[in-house]
Amino acid sequence: MNGSKRTPRQPAASSHQHGTGPAAAWARGGPGWLALVPLLVLAACAAPGPPPPPPPPPVLVAESTWWLVDREIAAAARAATVTAGEHAGAAMAKWRQRVRHYCEADFIPWFTSYGTQQWLAIKVAWYRLGNEEPTDPAAARLAAYLQEQYRERVLAPVAREVDPAVVRETAARIYQRSLGTALAGIRQRHGVPADQFDRRLQRIPAISLAPPPTHDASLLQFIHADPLTALPAYGALLARIRVAADGSDGSDGSAGGADARLSPAARRASEQALARLTASGAASAAAAIVGGVPGVVISLGAFGIGLAAHEKQRPEMEAELRANLDAALEEMWFRLVEDRSSSVMAAVHYLSTRIDDELTPARSRPVELAPAPREIPLPAAPGLDVEDLRDEGGPDDARSEAATETATETATETEAETASEAEAGTETGDEDRDAESRY
Repeated sequence: MNGSKRTPRQPAASSHQHGTGPAAAWARGGPGWLALVPLLVLAACAAPGPPPPPPPPPVLVAESTWWLVDREIAAAARAATVTAGEHAGAAMAKWRQRVRHYCEADFIPWFTSYGTQQWLAIKVAWYRLGNEEPTDPAAARLAAYLQEQYRERVLAPVAREVDPAVVRETAARIYQRSLGTALAGIRQRHGVPADQFDRRLQRIPAISLAPPPTHDASLLQFIHADPLTALPAYGALLARIRVAADGSDGSDGSAGGADARLSPAARRASEQALARLTASGAASAAAAIVGGVPGVVISLGAFGIGLAAHEKQRPEMEAELRANLDAALEEMWFRLVEDRSSSVMAAVHYLSTRIDDELTPARSRPVELAPAPREIPLPAAPGLDVEDLRDEGGPDDARSEAATETATETATETEAETASEAEAGTETGDEDRDAESRY
């Protein structure tokens, strides 16, 4: 201002120019710090994490709980038998109805027709032709022929609608599913761990047909078998049932041996037929054997008479055959429904009985007692021997002895007084009797 020359003010140096700012510091130390990042990441990964939680303590199932579980398993096995039995009963009722239908609609009309009777007469004559044995084979061979016709005309068509072998397998599967569902509910209801419950089921035998060992199966194996026929022990059980049902394997598509039950009825029918065919079918049989023109003449002459006589006897033939077929049906019904060793419920009955016998023996429910309290002995007084107290009588013993002596003296005095009164009464009675006698 006074004419002096001032030096112009220079702008302040920027921190970017001198390299003293944060960016300059990052630029100078950046590479070293970045090198530490991977090391920090590796260290974090290598550091142990939090320890895993300890496993839960094992659940201890009380013996009384297992007792209840066993009882409920046995009850579930019986209930599953009822469920399977309802299905089998309905199916076999339909089977019986269809057998009666085919007997009335097919077998009886076929057997009692005039043409069949003539054909049977020819077969009987053929059976007897050239027979050198002492016994007549015609009855047995005719019975076999009638049995074969019964199977083809009645049992085979019925089996295509209701096959007893299929009913048996279906009943076993229903039993398996029903019992498996009930077992799951029992485990949940009592809070039993799955592994302990499975071990319990593994110890319960369901099928015991060994040897070989594969013919044995536990309840656990039976419940989890899918399909059921893949279980070797179950296959052995079915084979045993088929043997009980007369040894048939059921490969003919029929009732698995039940058609053999017709044999007594077929034998009776054949014997009754032989008695008729010997007389009424003799002319036709002779005509068939002779053959040629003479045979035709014999046949034409006997046809009219034979047909009229046959139609007159036909109601009686039908009644006899119907009685034989009813008897055969009752025998098959017993084998397929009522006999526990061969019926369609045989496998279910075996399983249920085996489980029930294993789980409900003659034993009572276990009682869990609380531990008895510990006995704490009391210390004896100084200078006092406990044994001496037991030998020597104390004040209480003295009082007890005195009371006993007093009671004895009182009883003696009472008895004396009673005796005196009795004597006085006797004397008074004698005096009264003397006075009466004087008067």
